[in-house]
Amino acid sequence: MKALRVPTRHVKSWVARLKDKRRILDIKVNVRESKGDCYVVELSGEIDVYTSPKVKDAIGELIDRGVYNLVINLENVRYIDSTGLGVLIGGLKRVREHGGSVNLVCTNPQIRKIFDITGLVKIFGIFDAEDAAMKALA
Repeated sequence: MKALRVPTRHVKSWVARLKDKRRILDIKVNVRESKGDCYVVELSGEIDVYTSPKVKDAIGELIDRGVYNLVINLENVRYIDSTGLGVLIGGLKRVREHGGSVNLVCTNPQIRKIFDITGLVKIFGIFDAEDAAMKALA
């Protein structure tokens, strides 16, 4: 069997496009303190295999600081894959070890459908508004 030889210039071009895609598919993470001992993690963009580490770090830093009640606002999230779902589940498991909770704000019907299909609506509190998500934590 003969090995396929790809010219180096094609590999470099593919790698450059992949790096550009990572920049385009970036996620913005904004963490802010809210009422009581609750923090809001506001996400916008796409949560996928490339951007999930940034989300995981933000959630992990809060938990490491002793914050166990989180509202994760997904209103401006356009896409989430299984890696992103795994990050949210991992955060939920960690806060539950300390008696905490994670509520999500999700108004995008496509994102909401993913939570419905996967059955994650049964383990997360999912709300249409940030205020309702925060009240449910109290």
